[in-house]
Amino acid sequence: MSWPLIIDAAINLFLGVVLLLFSSDVVSLFGIPASSSSFYPNILGGVFIGITAALLIEALRKPAGITGLGLGGAVAINLCGGLVLVGWLLFGGLTLPTRGLILLWSLAAVLVLISSAELIAHLRRRATRSTE
Repeated sequence: MSWPLIIDAAINLFLGVVLLLFSSDVVSLFGIPASSSSFYPNILGGVFIGITAALLIEALRKPAGITGLGLGGAVAINLCGGLVLVGWLLFGGLTLPTRGLILLWSLAAVLVLISSAELIAHLRRRATRSTE
């Protein structure tokens, strides 16, 4: 079992559920940017839940089982998502309440940190294997 992938799956599941439940009440509660329609946030929520499933398939698969989203894919998704969010926070001209800024900066940090930790863990395992 791969704990980095399990942790990553939990984060993606949380984001997916929040986006599936996206409404004006959720926007108010979290202090995040509003959208005129829930269509795109809901679709993105479905994508996050699909990523969650792929991560869990990979983390829990048996040697002969099907493969899901591996570590490289998880790193790419988290790093891209985190960096796009940082870009929006720095240059998007968002006027958000403090709780929204705290939430979004925290999310960006978690995405970048977990992708960095996953990449470091992968490189260490690869280095250990090559020296054996």
